[in-house]
Amino acid sequence: MSLEESDETREYTTAALRQAPIGVIDSGVGGLSILRELHHLMPNEDYVFLADQAHVPYGEKSLAQVRSYTEGITRFLLNEGYKLAGLQLPVKLIVIACNTASAAALHELRRQFPQIKFVGMEPAVKPAAERTRTGVIGVIATAATFQGKLYASLLDRFATTVEVQTRACPEFVALVERGGPYDNGDRAIVASALSPLLETGIDQLVLGCTHFPFLQPLIEEVIAEAGRMVAIVDPSAAVARQARRVLERKEAYRNIAQPGRTVYLTTGDLPKFRSYIQTLLDTRDLPPMQGLDWQAGQQLGLR
Repeated sequence: MSLEESDETREYTTAALRQAPIGVIDSGVGGLSILRELHHLMPNEDYVFLADQAHVPYGEKSLAQVRSYTEGITRFLLNEGYKLAGLQLPVKLIVIACNTASAAALHELRRQFPQIKFVGMEPAVKPAAERTRTGVIGVIATAATFQGKLYASLLDRFATTVEVQTRACPEFVALVERGGPYDNGDRAIVASALSPLLETGIDQLVLGCTHFPFLQPLIEEVIAEAGRMVAIVDPSAAVARQARRVLERKEAYRNIAQPGRTVYLTTGDLPKFRSYIQTLLDTRDLPPMQGLDWQAGQQLGLR
């Protein structure tokens, strides 16, 4: 079934859109930080969360590779793949819960798939630049995020009057993908990465990767131990609000009292993924999960 609208089918497709799920995609479990905010803001919606853990971390891949992966995931969610995942309708919105994938592929995805709306991630440079008192802000992300045109555009638009200090932190992604609990050795890794930034006098620290909010307690400890006053800027809630605005403009927001459900898909290790879900989302429930495998031609199929 197509979810595109026309004058003749508007009433029908609007009803279908309201029942359709929201897709949330990431290279790994970092996107759960966005899903958590979406659940909080729109608990009545259905979601399908797809973690491409076979290729994690995206931050170490070329932008062309990341585009190829996200295009394959989008085709899966829009075509026959959604039925294989146990969904009744293709997704009505895709949230790219990954800064690297947004930087690499958001523009191209919107061009290739005009029938679906996308909400992407971008480092929260604008609010950090507006709030800084020292005139120096820090941004931590993956190397690929910093290489993309999206990040350069953010600096041109919002950071011309402030100094921006950056640090690529692939080790943070590895920590989150490994899973907690975190120990003193992990704290030392975080401290080693952040100390050079803290020495520059930043008073705002932008979390430019969706994995990083899960390390926020460690980050806050390191900042406190350094005797610094630094505000952490996490765009997760703002992304959820933007997703809701997009749905409301499309008349696709499911404003009902009944709670929605979430299906979890991974191209990685399914038992480990289940453990991550329970730990990071702090739940004892075992939600529906399914393993996927990449096949020839960048196609996804059930394991």
